Amino acid sequence: MGKVLVFTEHTNGNLKRSSMELLQAAAKSGNTVVAVAFGSHAGDVTAAAGHNGANEIYVVKDASLDSYNPEAFTANIASVVEKVQPTILLASASATGRDLFPRVAARLNTGVASDCTELNISGDTVTATKPMYSGKCFAKVNFENSPVKIVLMRANQLPVAAADTSKSATVVEHAAAKPDLKTLIKEIVKGASEKLDLTEANVIVSGGRGLKEAANFKMLSDLADVLGATVGASRAVVDAGWVGHGMQVGQTGKTVAPTLYIAVGISGAIQHLAGMSGSKVIVAINNDPNAPIFQKATYGIVGDAFEIVPKLTEEFKKALHH
Repeated sequence: MGKVLVFTEHTNGNLKRSSMELLQAAAKSGNTVVAVAFGSHAGDVTAAAGHNGANEIYVVKDASLDSYNPEAFTANIASVVEKVQPTILLASASATGRDLFPRVAARLNTGVASDCTELNISGDTVTATKPMYSGKCFAKVNFENSPVKIVLMRANQLPVAAADTSKSATVVEHAAAKPDLKTLIKEIVKGASEKLDLTEANVIVSGGRGLKEAANFKMLSDLADVLGATVGASRAVVDAGWVGHGMQVGQTGKTVAPTLYIAVGISGAIQHLAGMSGSKVIVAINNDPNAPIFQKATYGIVGDAFEIVPKLTEEFKKALHH
């Protein structure tokens, strides 16, 4: 059997769920699973990587890799690939993954399939499914003559079982590559929110123009706090300046696939549907019974969001506190 290299992402040493998905999927293939983690906290993810299926983990502990720099990350991924010699490389289709792995593919002269929603690995053969044309159709993707087959998976698409704490990964300390950099990261300014990013969130509450003004997003935040959810938005309210672009769900925003997506006052333009149609359960709240969002909704509530959402918040409080 071959080797599957999994690029893991973590926040201060806490392995992201999307990386757990990839490690477990790779382990099911029967191949040797090799994880790789970057940054000064990379050593903190070794146990979690082993619990989720990694046989080995290459740790590149270097503070210069704490913040994403495309040149540094490309050089270091290429260095690890040269050492491990994997036949398949898996990564999340996160902002980092989408920017990094086309560069890596160009460096390695190999193919990359991005934004995939289904994955099948059999030995050295990998096939993936990816949506096209705003989700109107799906393409089956495989590889020919690629020394390393790179697949970027959307988050929340693969199942995650309970971690097996009896398993562990062999830790390999790998020296950081030090390329001559043309760019230098001076500072990263993060938002104040402590909630999960939309692409990682398991529950999302999104608002649209039906909320009438920016101040009414407080109503969604109250519901999100009860559910442990992240708040999203349609492009219309982002363009209106009500919320920041980081909250936008849709074709020109973030593509999400939570277990529960609650759309409040969102009509359901095709660009928005393209970004959230992969959600497991969709609940739409809108006062227009003919809104396109209802065509995708698992459950639809026709009515005034300003009456319905506070009632939902109270009912969830009662249910979750028991």
